[in-house]
This record gives sequence, structure tokens and C-alpha cells, in this order.
Amino acid sequence: MCLYAVKGYKLHYACVSCRVDFKRPAAPAGEHRCPNCGRPLLCAGHDFAPPRRRDVRGWSVVAAVLGAGLRYDGHRPCGCGREPRFRPRTRSQLRARRLAARREGLPLSATLPRPDPSAPTDDA
Repeated sequence: MCLYAVKGYKLHYACVSCRVDFKRPAAPAGEHRCPNCGRPLLCAGHDFAPPRRRDVRGWSVVAAVLGAGLRYDGHRPCGCGREPRFRPRTRSQLRARRLAARREGLPLSATLPRPDPSAPTDDA
């Protein structure tokens, strides 16, 4: 039985410039605003684990992932089969995926979900 179908779980929304995240009910893009700066919050998904606020490098990786249009979610949008997808956590992982995207001529959003940047493209 799908637990996400029974109860409406809140999503993580992040403000990269303020380095904060909030759990809010799902809403259209731009509806939730940061209480600190007033900018729209970016939807980070159900499985987002934010870096510490003083970890500027970690937040730069989060900004790249969210800027590429990816979210921190499991394989299924409903939450069943809770295998979280790979997302880079460090700047070196991000750099390796940027190099792979440039080398293969792919968009960054295609290489960011790969656990191994040199592996062939899969539907992650």
C-alpha cells in the first residue's frame, strides 16, 4: 500500500542564497517565498537532506542540482520503493559530472544523476 497516497506529505523547499530549507505543502512554482529574502523557494523534493548552513561549498552543489531541474526524490513520485536517486554531494563529484557532460555533449541534467560519471547514460 502506498503511504504517500494516504497522507499528503510536505516537500522540502530551499532558498540557496540564504542557505535554508523549509517543509511546505506542495504548491505551484514560485508560490512559496523565502521569509528571509522574499525570493521564490526551489522545490527540492521529499528526500532532500540539506547541508549545514555554514557549508557554502555544499550549498553550491545543491544550487547546481536544483538549477539543472533535478530534485532529491526516490525512484517513484509517490514514495513507494524508497530507493533515493544519486545526487552529487561534493564539488569534486559535481566537477566530474560537468566534465563528463562537456566531453559527451550532453546537458548537465543528464550526467548529474549518474553514480559513475564515466558510465553510459541510463534513465536515472
